[in-house]
Amino acid sequence: MITIQQQWDQVQRQIREACRRSDRDPQDVNIIAVTKYVDQERTREALDTGLVHIGESRAQEAVPKWEALGDRGVWHFIGRLQRNKVRQVAGRFQYLHSLDRFSLAEEVNKRAGEAETPMHCFIQVNVSGEANKQGVVPQELPEFAREIVQLPFIRVVGLMTMAPLTEKPEETRPVFRELKSLQARLRSLDDLRLDMPHLSMGMSRDYSIAVEEGATFLRLGSVLVGRQD
Repeated sequence: MITIQQQWDQVQRQIREACRRSDRDPQDVNIIAVTKYVDQERTREALDTGLVHIGESRAQEAVPKWEALGDRGVWHFIGRLQRNKVRQVAGRFQYLHSLDRFSLAEEVNKRAGEAETPMHCFIQVNVSGEANKQGVVPQELPEFAREIVQLPFIRVVGLMTMAPLTEKPEETRPVFRELKSLQARLRSLDDLRLDMPHLSMGMSRDYSIAVEEGATFLRLGSVLVGRQD
């Protein structure tokens, strides 16, 4: 398997080029190494390489990795989270990228309070409207966001979306552009709690497009750490 260092060097080149095209600073783009399809040793290699952000999406597999390596890096839970799994995530993972319903937010707030560690959350928005994708519908986002920011142990830091899976990365651009527009719409509501600085969007196939459209967190798996089947 190609080394993570080689993959990371290539990814950083692509990000620098995308930032040059869009007049952005590459320092504003954070890379999450999505390690859900690789083992603990490959995850350790990612950390040894210098990657800071680690992304997992299945609690039963993520927690043992965190117990071995959690004193290193910043850990992100990026998958759909069931309420009965929140206890395992709160207090361990600093970020949750898939907050999409108030019942989940209440549970996260409760467990984060018990851990005395606020959870930094992204609201997941189903921009594409695909039936197989989770997330708040765009029309309901302002009301949902206003409810969530009142919970004391949740820090809403941004919006997240998943673009359609396509062989033509350019087709994802309207989805990323719309998430950026929704961010601007929330910021216009004259509530400092809705001034969310981050956009979590872009994966292995389309991350250059996401950077051009304003992504501040990229979730990169196969293109960065590979996949072990």
